Amino acid sequence: MLRSLDAARAVCELYHPGLLKELESIPFAERERPGSPVVDLFRLCGGVGLLVPAEYGGHGAQPYEALLVQEALGSLSPSLAAAVTMHHFTVAMLYSLASRPDRLTAQQLELLHRVVAEQLVLASGWAEGRTQANVLAPAVTARPVSGGYLLSGAKKPCSLSASMDLLTASVAVHCQDGTTELALALVPADARGLTVHPFWGNALLAGAESDEVRLEDVYVPQEMVVRAGADDPTRLDDLQQAGFVWFETLISAGYAGAAARLVEQVLDRERGTAPERARLAVQLEAVLALLESSARGIGPHPDDDAVARSLVVRYTVQDTLPKIAAQCLELLGGLDFISTNDHAAAAAALRALAFHPPARAGANEPLLGYFAGAPLELA
Repeated sequence: MLRSLDAARAVCELYHPGLLKELESIPFAERERPGSPVVDLFRLCGGVGLLVPAEYGGHGAQPYEALLVQEALGSLSPSLAAAVTMHHFTVAMLYSLASRPDRLTAQQLELLHRVVAEQLVLASGWAEGRTQANVLAPAVTARPVSGGYLLSGAKKPCSLSASMDLLTASVAVHCQDGTTELALALVPADARGLTVHPFWGNALLAGAESDEVRLEDVYVPQEMVVRAGADDPTRLDDLQQAGFVWFETLISAGYAGAAARLVEQVLDRERGTAPERARLAVQLEAVLALLESSARGIGPHPDDDAVARSLVVRYTVQDTLPKIAAQCLELLGGLDFISTNDHAAAAAALRALAFHPPARAGANEPLLGYFAGAPLELA
């Protein structure tokens, strides 16, 4: 056993009774394959309401508790932890806006009241993995029409694409005066013109349902579009700030959980020397402590400072986890590597943290500017 991982399991059991047991009853390869049942289990065990405030029917979990739940899920299914991060950070972002007077429309607030009651899963079409592209610049355009907008474009990869009830898509609204405005559209998964197509080609994290979602003249009423103001794609507004902080913290926690499970295996089997095991455990606990500090610093309305801190933590975790995983595989030994693919697959999967937005290459200069006293401007 590993004390920190046991604590994460206890919190996960508190909010999602029976989920970990159900996951453990399924072989690791089955949890991680395309068409895996893990997202359905997440929904059945009340997962969608983790970060939904109590007044909307949810659990209203604190950020640190959500962090622990993610660690527990990541220890058993990196695919599930990655997938539900998209739901959780979207939920956190929307309900953060809901707490501000007149920020959301009555129709948007009514939708938020339905999330837990109807167990709605929200997919995120926020940032795409496009080479040399601004992480904040939407790939979907919104053309104003009578009473709403027609959305066209694609989101790829889009986790939860097979299970989503609602797609929350960042869009570029082309206004009649020639300006462009950033907005967030709330699109039902069964909307006419929305289709899902194969995209994910890697066996790792295949259970996250990360395929392509295409939108071809999908009509969205204006009441279902959250406006962010005149678009400057390098600046963060309140909508983006909340999303960034939650995403970076939760996605990092899921991969940290996968590493924690590997460390636990080394400790349980007493592999290597005591100094080797202690060094490994200390490295992991440092990662978990860093994530805890990030989670405990999340306030109701994150600002640029909170975004910068979350990125510092994420890149530090990103650098450390592969080293921990490599040491674990070495200490577990060749026979373990030969006899099962589970540990090698988990170790390989956690490297995917480097591929989530924003990529380090695009964040280096903005962070250097921020550290020197400038506003945070992500590219």
